[in-house]
Amino acid sequence: MERPLTKHISFRRPSLALEEYERTGGYAAVRKALKQLTPEDIQQQVLASTLKGRGGAGFSTGTKWGLIPMGADAPHPKYLIANADEMEPGTFKDRLLLEGNPHQLIEGMILSAYAIQADIAYIFLRWAYRKAAVLLQQSIEEAYGAGYLGKHILGGSWSLEMHLHTGVGRYMCGEETALLNALEGKRATPRAKPPFPQLSGLFGKPTIVNNVETLCCIPHIVNNGADWFKSLSRCAEGGTKLYGVSGKVNHPGCWELPMGTTIRELLHHAGGMKNGHRLKGLLPGGASTDFLTEQHLDTPLDYTSVAAAGSRLGTGTIIVLDDATCPVGFVHNLQHFFAQESCGWCTPCREGLPWVEKTLLSIERGEATPEDIELLRMHTHMLGPGHTFCALAPGAMEPLQSALHYFMDDFERHLTEKKCPYANHLHR
Repeated sequence: MERPLTKHISFRRPSLALEEYERTGGYAAVRKALKQLTPEDIQQQVLASTLKGRGGAGFSTGTKWGLIPMGADAPHPKYLIANADEMEPGTFKDRLLLEGNPHQLIEGMILSAYAIQADIAYIFLRWAYRKAAVLLQQSIEEAYGAGYLGKHILGGSWSLEMHLHTGVGRYMCGEETALLNALEGKRATPRAKPPFPQLSGLFGKPTIVNNVETLCCIPHIVNNGADWFKSLSRCAEGGTKLYGVSGKVNHPGCWELPMGTTIRELLHHAGGMKNGHRLKGLLPGGASTDFLTEQHLDTPLDYTSVAAAGSRLGTGTIIVLDDATCPVGFVHNLQHFFAQESCGWCTPCREGLPWVEKTLLSIERGEATPEDIELLRMHTHMLGPGHTFCALAPGAMEPLQSALHYFMDDFERHLTEKKCPYANHLHR
């Protein structure tokens, strides 16, 4: 099984410096692209590869790039931004790439910037990834020194400047337009769309924002071709995928596997459930996805199949709910996070999420009434898609609405027993 993204990552040794990265074939794709390929050639390769964005939305990367203005009349400067603000609870896949092989990201950004003819690139990094910040800054400086960044790259006419920007710790900055506001020194609130960033993004100029994992795929597509990339997958969505598992499994971690690997296989890589614990449910793609249960274990982990099962692939990082953990307390913990991280821009999110959190806490303590359950159901609708300015609140409602569907018995036990029925199992 090929693992193009992680084959040179080992935490038993330091991440690859420039010369080591070049010895593994690093920057060969940049040399190939700038000497042999036009920007349009790379755009067509990426479109044909069926690469979908790995940040959660799963939108076609080639289609996204195709919306950027090209040609002599296109506005400049154009911007490319790597979204490395990985703050989704339960998600840690980009950290593996950032700390394990930072030059891979930089090469992917150079190729992507060339494909859209960007002039300036930014890495927008989560504040807490301090090790990654040091490694990325060192790697950027090495790339400048080797002529891969700066003026007239590899002696050609195209130039690219690259900067590392560390965020201040808001989940909202992961939303691409809020990220743009933060980069401009403004409050990190989402923007109205249209206009879309591809036409009017950072400082009003054409901008592409891509996830770290997405950008790391680009050198391999340029080196090996679209058909090769598609052949790595088990489904119609090309490539491998970084999948993660956290919770009460024997070996929590992150693995690069073919797109379309099933949930059951991924849990096998994680060593299965710890002794004394059974699987009760799982969030397949981070904290803002709907629960799936044992009946879904053979679901392929691709965007189409997980959607058909009633959830979203999201970031592809599973959070396991075991039978000794209270689903109400589990969801309350998530809603506490989302309520804190709301930017406060729109009323349903700003006012609704604290009410959801307060109601769940009341249920967890055994102080609620049946009307509180109906209040939660109402909020899953009122904070759902189409009722808020961005996707934060609708995403927060996904684990709640599915918990009310799959674990209603647990909610009702809290009401009838006037306490959390899992309190005696916490020692497990």
